[in-house]
Amino acid sequence: MDISKLNSLVELYFKKVEEVDNKKPFLKWLKPGKGTYNWQDVTTRIFKLTIKIKSLIKEGDRCLILSENRPYWLMSDIAVMNAGGISVPIFTTYSVNDYEYILNDCKPSLIIVSNNDQFKKINKFINKDQQKIISFEKIDGESLLIQDILNENLNERIINKNLKRNMPACIIYTSGTSGNPKGVVLSHGGILSNCEGAVELLEPLINKKEPVFLTWLPLSHSYEHTVQFIQIIVGAKVFYAESLEKLISNMGVAKPTIMTAVPRFYQNLFTKINMNFEKQSGLKKTLINQTLNLGKKVLKKNELKFGEKIVNFLCEKLVRKKIRGQFGGNLQAFVSGGGALDQNIGEFLNAVGLPTLQGYGLTEASPVVSCNLPNLIKVESVGPPFRTNKVKISEDGEILIKGENVMLGYWNLKEETNKVIKNGWLHTGDIGELDSNNYLKITDRKKDIIVNLGGDNISPSKIENILCLNENIKQSFVYGDKKNYLVAIIIVEKEINKEKIKLIIESINKNLTLIEKIKKFILINEEFTIENGMLTPTLKLKRKEIVKNYKQQLENLY
Repeated sequence: MDISKLNSLVELYFKKVEEVDNKKPFLKWLKPGKGTYNWQDVTTRIFKLTIKIKSLIKEGDRCLILSENRPYWLMSDIAVMNAGGISVPIFTTYSVNDYEYILNDCKPSLIIVSNNDQFKKINKFINKDQQKIISFEKIDGESLLIQDILNENLNERIINKNLKRNMPACIIYTSGTSGNPKGVVLSHGGILSNCEGAVELLEPLINKKEPVFLTWLPLSHSYEHTVQFIQIIVGAKVFYAESLEKLISNMGVAKPTIMTAVPRFYQNLFTKINMNFEKQSGLKKTLINQTLNLGKKVLKKNELKFGEKIVNFLCEKLVRKKIRGQFGGNLQAFVSGGGALDQNIGEFLNAVGLPTLQGYGLTEASPVVSCNLPNLIKVESVGPPFRTNKVKISEDGEILIKGENVMLGYWNLKEETNKVIKNGWLHTGDIGELDSNNYLKITDRKKDIIVNLGGDNISPSKIENILCLNENIKQSFVYGDKKNYLVAIIIVEKEINKEKIKLIIESINKNLTLIEKIKKFILINEEFTIENGMLTPTLKLKRKEIVKNYKQQLENLY
């Protein structure tokens, strides 16, 4: 399939349907009691949904999707576009204000909602006279139940031929670490061009094993939203995880070959494996140390001596194979995106037999810009840019992107759009550099930089990542803009005392520069979560919210 010749994401799906065995399993939700849908099942449902949606909307109308990950999510997304609508996926974890803002901003004529829990979040913002509702399960309000639609005699096979690459496919609201979410308008061509770059990257992995994906990152996130079209292109079997808590056990069932996730997941994985390693002693401990040392050598393409090759072979059989087995045994690669992955974590996971490819992107770029290659992983980098977009570094070090993958603009925000897209180049707000292999390295973030009283620029996220590498520290937040030293909020398990954390921070400070050292800190037990408004849906810190809640305690440290 020549992706560059396709006009739309709808055409992509139906072209794939012609190629694939229609009885081949395609989508499976791992929630107990849920069946598997083959390609024919999915296609039949897309056609029926298309006819119904087409009768409810006009060309270019926005159609909101508010649902947890499940097979009907993908079917609805494609059916909306096939019916001539623009898909607007939104997170199930937004605040009440965000829901109100988004519904007023994009004015959807159709709302697709999964169940009553989700419906209750937006019910009071719905105009019942103007906005139709389709629900996957019964809700308290009036809606068209998806099962009733599928039972209707709707047999027309509509494939929208009017869609073009430069037309809007979806509006994805950025979760935003500050202020109202912004609606990023992505085109069919933008997402297709992103898929083209990704498929080239994944080709060596797909050729080794039949691709199986386990999906848990919300499909309302631009990263996972684009990944679903990559899954279609490669004819993958897709499992939807039950929840983040059940992810590891779900991996044992799904046996994924490829899995995409955000750095927080890998940080938790690192902590779990590392804690298990710490408990070992004697020969087991020696073998673990050798696994890590030799694994890092191989990762850095250092030549192993004859004796080391034998030991590494044993490590492969006795340690790495066992670790891979805990994650289903078929894993070809983890792909990390949505934030910076700590270098130590990247090296550790690759060394213990869990290949982890760090990529880089942003919603405004559909979203992936670059990713490490399976045969040359540089964990300190985010890999070479996809062939389908251009990357350059501006004079002040900012990463600029040009290509079909760059958004059409922010919905209803012309001024904001013009601030970030200048002469066709998307200004990312990230600082970086390209090395001799054309691998991109992110060195800082323009917006999240602390400028201390001495005028020094400090990256808080770098220090936070280092702090969270310690298994006793669950989360951290570094503060100190316009101050003469840095302080931190540290979140720990209840049984950890302040004296222990003080010693840990003193030890960490030894490896930090003078301006990066944490002078004082406060301990809190309540975690930063999506529910309390301190984390974005992709688990990034909402800095303004945290400062608002803890301003006085932080200021008391000065």
